[in-house]
Amino acid sequence: MMLWSVSGIGVNWGTQASHPLPPDTMVRLLRDNGFQRVKLFDADYDTLKTLGKTGIEVMVGIPNDMLAIVGGSMKAAEKWVAKNVTQHITSNNVNIRYVAVGNEPFLETYNGSYLGITFPALRNIQSALVKAGHNNQVKVTVPLNADVYESTNGSPSGGDFRADIHNIMLTIVNFLSLTAAPFTVNIYPFISLYSDPNFPVEYAFFDGNASPVSDGGTLYYNMFDANLDTLAHALQKNGFPDLPIIVGEIGWPTDGDGNANREYARRFNQGFMSHISGGRGTPMRPGPIDAYLFSLIDEDSKSIAPGNFERHWGIFTFDGQAKYPLNLGTTNSGALISAKGVQYLERKWCVMKPSVRLDDPQVEPSVSFACGLADCTCLGYGTSCGNLDAWGNISYAFNSYFQKNNQRDDACKFPNVSMITKADPSPRDGNCKFNIMIQPYYGSAGWYGRKPLGLTSVLLIFSLVL
Repeated sequence: MMLWSVSGIGVNWGTQASHPLPPDTMVRLLRDNGFQRVKLFDADYDTLKTLGKTGIEVMVGIPNDMLAIVGGSMKAAEKWVAKNVTQHITSNNVNIRYVAVGNEPFLETYNGSYLGITFPALRNIQSALVKAGHNNQVKVTVPLNADVYESTNGSPSGGDFRADIHNIMLTIVNFLSLTAAPFTVNIYPFISLYSDPNFPVEYAFFDGNASPVSDGGTLYYNMFDANLDTLAHALQKNGFPDLPIIVGEIGWPTDGDGNANREYARRFNQGFMSHISGGRGTPMRPGPIDAYLFSLIDEDSKSIAPGNFERHWGIFTFDGQAKYPLNLGTTNSGALISAKGVQYLERKWCVMKPSVRLDDPQVEPSVSFACGLADCTCLGYGTSCGNLDAWGNISYAFNSYFQKNNQRDDACKFPNVSMITKADPSPRDGNCKFNIMIQPYYGSAGWYGRKPLGLTSVLLIFSLVL
């Protein structure tokens, strides 16, 4: 089998899960699958320490809610660097190469909340890195959504930064250029398809089946190339034609929407890997592309405000099992290697009692309660569990809450409508799975999941709902 060389194929490791796998299991997953780079969204101590001595290049993150702190105080920035960079490089031998300052801070949905504090945070962290002697090894960057640029003519050649943030973007880009740091952008063809019913589906993929878009004679056969080159044109137009670009996030979800399924995700991610494997790049940026797939693993506690698909971006399920065949060009088998030694809770499920009528007045508030506190994003039209009957939908909701609360008996006490069973209620077609939760991980800071609600809390909320 051919092993191809990609300039830094990496992966995003998000941790917004009620029951994350232990860091040592996750790091083994990274290593078994040949990932050389990992992008984090925070600076969790156990995570970073476990990445020590692996050689994996790490992009460590500063969350948006910390930008004001490190941007408002040089001392706070130095303290952050000492704790989250210096300590891990010197004591734990972690190969930290980037600090991601914020995460898509200029998203239009944030209504400008981080506009005034992102650059001060970037500047202070860079100064702190210089003071600590890390500036040659560790570079700063700001992962930005592709909505920070737009096209004035509908083609890549019309690319420029969004008018309302043009000045701050130039300030940041100039700073990145001066510090020999890269521009990091997150590109999501899936989101374009999700938000625009008229978006040409084939243009999201890399098979060459789409009608090409001509930009002054330059042909674009997929949205990724066109999007990246819109950024390249924006940089060139503003005097930075050679600023390095990293694709901080790119991927496709597997559930929660009609276009979010395993076949589309496999097709997109495999297409992307093949597309960048030859080092061709794009018309504006020929050559190897640095990219981080989004994402390594599903996260059942992510906000679903953008859509139910948000909890299903992983190439692995919440318990580290490969979702579909994907050749990253990094393993001898040419396939993903699932997590090993995963510890599960007991084989039991919480379901609706067969004797209960669907119009029982306790059913609807019980389901609303369960879905509000657990994860029902696999239910609904076009999803993996979209073909369940009413009993199946209700049982799925009950079980999700039960598992999230570590199978506690009082988490299956929906008033006279639920029961615990040892018979797997998953349909036989194999598409929909009633999960059994993995055992909670206790790190140095205690249990990493959300604390279970006790019976008193359950009954109190029921009294408010009913």
